[in-house]
Amino acid sequence: MATYALWNNKGGTGKTSLAFQIVCAYANANPDKKILVVDVCPQANMSELLLGGLEGKGSDNLLKIQGQTQRATIGGYFQDKLVNPYQKQQIVLNNFISLPNQYNQNIPENIELICGDPLLELQSNAISTLANTQLPTVNTWISVIEWIEDLINAGQQNYDTVFFDTNPSFSIYTQMALTATQKLLLPVMADDSSRRALQNAFSLIYGFKLPHPFYQEYAFATKLNKAGKSLPKVHLIIKNRLTQYMGTASAYNAVLNTIQSEVARLLADNETKQIFSSQSEEDILVEVRDFQTTGVVSHARGCPFFKQTSGTFDIQGRRVGVKPEYLENCITAIDNIVNRL
Repeated sequence: MATYALWNNKGGTGKTSLAFQIVCAYANANPDKKILVVDVCPQANMSELLLGGLEGKGSDNLLKIQGQTQRATIGGYFQDKLVNPYQKQQIVLNNFISLPNQYNQNIPENIELICGDPLLELQSNAISTLANTQLPTVNTWISVIEWIEDLINAGQQNYDTVFFDTNPSFSIYTQMALTATQKLLLPVMADDSSRRALQNAFSLIYGFKLPHPFYQEYAFATKLNKAGKSLPKVHLIIKNRLTQYMGTASAYNAVLNTIQSEVARLLADNETKQIFSSQSEEDILVEVRDFQTTGVVSHARGCPFFKQTSGTFDIQGRRVGVKPEYLENCITAIDNIVNRL
């Protein structure tokens, strides 16, 4: 079972938009594979897109799922775990699964979903408290941090690939998702804050360049390593939302070169190169141009690019055009990422 997560601790990098397109294109290209999407975000935007988007009443469909007696969401699973947080117990994975194609026929049938949930915000403090409780003979932190891993392992006989869409924060539920992840897809934008965010991400996950040695003992990487668990490998750094017109040959070029230089530096260092799944910059760095109105239409309709058509569409009372060449560029960009998974 292959596991991927899209994460960056900076918001606005297009993480969920990319996740939606990547997951759907991957499922379409691999119809024989069974795919699970776990939306580990209280905003649950990924769930809304898969369940229909703005035009297909994705939000309404999500509310119906959240309102079921058995809450079929990641929050519903955590709610069950809070009762007995440190014990491995029988998990009925199907209790938390939704089938997006039943709500939105644009979505490939081989995708299943564990929906996001605003309950995550309420649960976060309680979960963190449980993780930091001191009990003799029990590593409470690792018991809690493995909740999501336990959940997907309950269905490992059924799924070939798992994708996590995550919250920008490094909250306890984000750490759970990253613990269950083998390969990390890290979107960045062509601005200086994204350069810093890339450095912050490496600090938070891998413990690089912490501001004071005091933090090392409590770092995510330190705790996982002590428990004998592996950290995710950085598989792709996606330079996202480059201008459709100018590409990288623009004012953004200096920032993008800085990001590339940072990756090259880490690959050249024996201590840090191990965090990557490849030792080649060309394999790790990938560019995606701005989806522009093509993305607006696609996401409003809950319709991945490979099913989207060109033409004019009515989106919330406004006429929006999708140009054929822009649509083709979007499809090509996403296929390029999928081919690297």
